[in-house]
Amino acid sequence: MSSFFTAPGAQKKRKRLVATEGPKKKVVTSKAGSRPTAKAPASSKPAPTQKKPIDRDESISGSDLDSDVSGDELPDRDGSEAASDDSENEGETAAEKRLRLAQRYLEKTRQEVKELDGDEYAFDAEEIDRDLLAERLEEDVAESKGKIYRHLASKLDFQNAAHTQFRWNSGTVTSVAVCAPYAYTTTKDGQLTKWRLQDLPKDQWPQTTKKKPKKPPAPPKRKPERVCYTKSDPRKAKDKSYRGHTGSILTVRASQDGKYVVTGGADKRMVVHNAENLTPIRAFTHHRDAVTGLAFRRGTNQIYSCSKDRTVKVWSLDELAYIETLFGHQDEILDVDALAQERCVTVGARDRTARYWKVPEESQLVFRGGQGGEKKATTKIKKESAAHPGSMDRVSMIDDELFVTGSDNGDVSLWSIQRKKAVFVVPCAHGLEEPLKPTEASADANPDPKVVPAPQPRAITALRTIPFSDVILTGSWDGCVRVWKLSEDKKKLEPVGVLGEDPSSELVMNGVADESAEARDDKGGHLIRGIINDIALFERGDRGKDGLCIIVATGKEMRLGRWKVLKDGKCGAMVFEVPKIVRQKGINGDMSDGEDEEDEE
Repeated sequence: MSSFFTAPGAQKKRKRLVATEGPKKKVVTSKAGSRPTAKAPASSKPAPTQKKPIDRDESISGSDLDSDVSGDELPDRDGSEAASDDSENEGETAAEKRLRLAQRYLEKTRQEVKELDGDEYAFDAEEIDRDLLAERLEEDVAESKGKIYRHLASKLDFQNAAHTQFRWNSGTVTSVAVCAPYAYTTTKDGQLTKWRLQDLPKDQWPQTTKKKPKKPPAPPKRKPERVCYTKSDPRKAKDKSYRGHTGSILTVRASQDGKYVVTGGADKRMVVHNAENLTPIRAFTHHRDAVTGLAFRRGTNQIYSCSKDRTVKVWSLDELAYIETLFGHQDEILDVDALAQERCVTVGARDRTARYWKVPEESQLVFRGGQGGEKKATTKIKKESAAHPGSMDRVSMIDDELFVTGSDNGDVSLWSIQRKKAVFVVPCAHGLEEPLKPTEASADANPDPKVVPAPQPRAITALRTIPFSDVILTGSWDGCVRVWKLSEDKKKLEPVGVLGEDPSSELVMNGVADESAEARDDKGGHLIRGIINDIALFERGDRGKDGLCIIVATGKEMRLGRWKVLKDGKCGAMVFEVPKIVRQKGINGDMSDGEDEEDEE
């Protein structure tokens, strides 16, 4: 049977039955719900020129409707209804099929909007419902095209985020992944632990109502609950049939469907675990060096792995099979990220390049660091810092055309696939190290102060974005997570806030590190003790209506080495609950203090 992809264009259009001469056929209806059948008289014979009616595949895939968004692109929010409607609508045309799918999608979206925001806008339901429905449709279309469609930075209250810190008897935490309501952490001593995160109470951050609420209650301080854990076994290093790890675990990622947890380690293994009880399912030993990064393709169980062997490998977890290998980097690959399309971005450490891989086309785009880019920094940092472009260690995608990278010289760079040079660079994003004392820089009894080297910037050790939004998070060892937002013209990174500030401290950071950063460190104004090795996050509620949950992994050492060690660092993790800025509308339509001018318009 011909399909939509193999049939000629003429056959994809609607086909009509050719009328035959003679008496009309009598239509006999069978049982309820079945398809009508045509019963012809015994004396009549089917005409030889009569065409076969169109089949279901061709009717669904027809191209009669000229629109930017076809019926097939509209997401089906309830797949069970589609199967039940097939038997009742087998004879409809392509245009009728698209119209029916669009109407059903609009109706379900309208119901969801009413459930989420009906109480808030009850005084003007018709107009607000129409606006929210149009906004939801625009978001779905933007997501299908891989474009930014959400502006969350101005809607999240980072300054009033609550925090919960938890530690256990383990080594440096190297990575963290999340699949709500569970989080997974890995350590240098080979532990993989599953945690159940706290559930926010229903009245945690009250929904917007007609009356202005009182101050929201503080989130509970209950720590995440450890569900189960597994540990690597160094004694099995020579056992090729062993399914688990035999050394340090460096990275972890969880699939969106909650079935798999994948880890990569210094033992050159990529291990697939059952997410329910962390039982190892399969260990892949294709890499020739440590596995340093993993990234799932959104909405699928296809995963990308990068390694110090300078290769990127593609895997399918549904078949537990290896697919292909990507070559190109000239140094070890330290991080990888991907979104919904068959694309991924990697950074190659000392080769100072980021590569954008187009997997189906078997091609790549190369972006070289340390060249160009509009810089924004204080004059003092430019003069005092002797930093130069070094290793590109971290990468995270914003959408299918924009991504950000973090380097060991403290730079946070914004890139576009339309340009080979960085669009914007924030140098020394987490400030400078404290200068050494003359006695620490020299062994002389009375050293010359000139021997003290210039202070070095803090490296970017963690980087994460909320896909298809304007929020970027970075981490280092200055005791906080810095929040940045993408400007409206998509050409700059602007500071938004800081996570991990001590509320009792009077000093307030201005986003870009300067002399106030050193003063704050001296007074202990930060809550995070240790090097931030990884950041994971997820949105609470439907489309983040209940805020944002951020999990930060910390340790005394860096995840890939010991060239930076904090003696007073803590090995563990910290959970931040970021509420949304409360939006209030009175009976007369007046906006409350929590609403900014942009939202009011």
